[in-house]
Amino acid sequence: MGKERVLFVCIHNSARSQMAEELLRLLAGERFDIESAGIEPGQLNPVVVEVLKESGIDISGKKTQAASDLLKSGKIFHYVITVCDETSAERCPVFLGAVKRLHWGFTDPSRFEGSWEEKLVKTRAVREEIKRKIEAWLHSL
Repeated sequence: MGKERVLFVCIHNSARSQMAEELLRLLAGERFDIESAGIEPGQLNPVVVEVLKESGIDISGKKTQAASDLLKSGKIFHYVITVCDETSAERCPVFLGAVKRLHWGFTDPSRFEGSWEEKLVKTRAVREEIKRKIEAWLHSL
């Protein structure tokens, strides 16, 4: 039996879904095939790139991708986890198959204001919140 497939989705695939993808890979990559995508893909958030680098994860060479492209490709996911606000999560495409759809809402780092350092502090908090949620989810499986 192969690994279960997990897809994290947020609006732009620039922050929250990228963090969730990489943190799950770090914590349980041997158990899951993991991807992330956006409803309207944008550019990687440089603050997120820096905050993940602090955790030993380098995503500087990654590109964002569209959830609709994954849907069109026919990929099957066991879990589709939206990590944006609930209203945006409702715009996520419906993936076919025996998919379990979960919603974990996190604050969007792209909305943070202030200096680079202030944004780093707030984004670190989101990273830790995502990590705790993933750890709790893994424990519940």
